[in-house]
Amino acid sequence: MTIDRNALGFGFGERAIFAADPWTSRGRLYPEGSSLTRSDFQRDRDRIVHTTAFRRLKHKTQVFIGPDGDHYRTRLTHTIEVAQIARALARAFRIDEDLAEGVALVHDFGHTPFGHTGEDALHELLEPYGGFDHNAQSLRIVTKLERRYAEFDGLNLTWETLEGLVKHNGPLLTADGEGTRGPVPLPIVEYCQLQDLHLHTHASLEAQAAAVADDIAYNTHDIDDGLRSGYLSFDMLEEVPFLAGLMREVHDRYPKLEPERFTHEIMRRQITRMVEDVIAVAQSRLARIRPMSADDIRQAGETIITFSDAMAETDRQIKKLLFSRIYRHPDIMRIRAAAAKIVADLFHAYMDNPALMKSDYWVEHIAGLETPAKARHVGDYLAGMTDTYAERAHRQMFDHTPDLR
Repeated sequence: MTIDRNALGFGFGERAIFAADPWTSRGRLYPEGSSLTRSDFQRDRDRIVHTTAFRRLKHKTQVFIGPDGDHYRTRLTHTIEVAQIARALARAFRIDEDLAEGVALVHDFGHTPFGHTGEDALHELLEPYGGFDHNAQSLRIVTKLERRYAEFDGLNLTWETLEGLVKHNGPLLTADGEGTRGPVPLPIVEYCQLQDLHLHTHASLEAQAAAVADDIAYNTHDIDDGLRSGYLSFDMLEEVPFLAGLMREVHDRYPKLEPERFTHEIMRRQITRMVEDVIAVAQSRLARIRPMSADDIRQAGETIITFSDAMAETDRQIKKLLFSRIYRHPDIMRIRAAAAKIVADLFHAYMDNPALMKSDYWVEHIAGLETPAKARHVGDYLAGMTDTYAERAHRQMFDHTPDLR
């Protein structure tokens, strides 16, 4: 597919008619006065950046748990990379950059320590009480668990930012009310009783930009980190024709390039090709649908900012490579098992004796609760931990803490 460069919004043109408009936002759960200097979406982004949850991402695993080096991605650096790509896509379509950035910055708030390993372990522990979902946990954090304001719990973000957080990967319900990916997590259902996020429609174009930016970012930087760690080699990348083509292109132009620069040249080309593919697809779909408002985007019945069929196949091939060579590598699986044991040990210890949480707020909050509610709050506490805090807490309570290296 080709890109219409004349239609791109890299200059200072008018906002697209289908962009989310911060000046006509559907508002916040708790009404607030407007700002003299910032739009509502800018205020949302700023609130997200100043949270405790955002700072904790610095010490939460992306892929490599307890890495022996400072250059592997963490959940925070991943989030910043996603936000950069999301903002670039938003600028190209003349939609609201601040909303796209805000959704990107908040999308991983609910991740546990130790990456998806921690999430899987916590889901298993909480399965009798509704399970655990990091997207739903992100919603709990920004609507309930952050305690920064005198008049409300959470951040009191706009409807559009919350919609983007919950639905950036697509609708959660069909038009008939059936779950599109199984039952809707309970925290999302409960919040929608207070403020309906229209779970049966697609999210704004800004949220869609954040979602595809997430795919582009981790597909690229997981390869980069995999090469750095030694779990991947350039020969392994030949398994994916798209990556093999990029390597030939770089080698033909720079035949004597050292490995580190060679890697970066591949990675930046990968991001560029994926971004250009997404832009071409979205331009084609926008031209066909001709949306006249942000609600037309929501009602379009399809994702607009997405990969072409060819790039989606490349995306699948890259994920297959990463799973086989990194995520399921015996060394990684051994570390994953150790991390899961830390999460399980802490959960059972806090359920048996909540005072071990050493926080007046959490200990008082849990007092007198029935087991399901108690388990949910212990899950909140555990999910908020960083890798380093979880390891330290385990060492303080147990004689032996599994080695994560």
